[in-house]
Amino acid sequence: MNILLSNDDGYFATGLQILHASLASLGTIDVVAPERDRSGASNSLTLDRPLTLRTAPNGFKFVNGTPTDCVHLAVTGLIDPLPDLIVSGINHGANMGDDTVYSGTVAAATEGYLLGVPAIAMSLVGKESRHFETAGQVARLLSERILAQPFQEPVLLNVNVPDLPFDQLAGMQVTRLGKRHKAEPVIRATNPRGETVYWVGPAGGAQDAGPGTDFHAVAAGYVSITPLRLDLTHSSQLNAVRDWLA
Repeated sequence: MNILLSNDDGYFATGLQILHASLASLGTIDVVAPERDRSGASNSLTLDRPLTLRTAPNGFKFVNGTPTDCVHLAVTGLIDPLPDLIVSGINHGANMGDDTVYSGTVAAATEGYLLGVPAIAMSLVGKESRHFETAGQVARLLSERILAQPFQEPVLLNVNVPDLPFDQLAGMQVTRLGKRHKAEPVIRATNPRGETVYWVGPAGGAQDAGPGTDFHAVAAGYVSITPLRLDLTHSSQLNAVRDWLA
């Protein structure tokens, strides 16, 4: 089996190293990741300059671009045959609810999905991120399941793992995305030159976090598994817009 790994925290990130160690015995593992932290890069592609590919001492390849660049380059020009599975992560922090819109971790998996390869986005929920090994074990279990029992069509799974020892997990739940409150206000500061600068504020708290959501599952100690899709059509508004134009 051929597995491609990527992330948005950079090729040097602890989560990526543990993910590689967790999946190494499943088959041939290729790693193509950003050269630096590209958290929040979403699904952006670099089109205004050429990209470079380099190899780190541990064999991981890294690109001076976004997570989407990494997977796109790997699948369309670097890896032959195509990978059987793409796993992105393990992200340092949650990717639940509205986070998925901005997440580079989810974006890397999404690019594989769009190119016809089943993909998993792995995130460890918690500020301290003490139990990357737990997320690595979950990633292996899910990867083994997908490789042994593949879906009939490409699948994109967004997986969030509580920051707990593996034996303290409550189990796994298939969930839908919850929703957050709007983001906190930007943070204004002054740089050493006396100029006003702004930091993007933190994400808002969970607004829709009831039973069935990713927020609810993780808070109860469960691994949250959310299948995602990329159809942005607001189907319930089609007739309203037709009437508006009539």
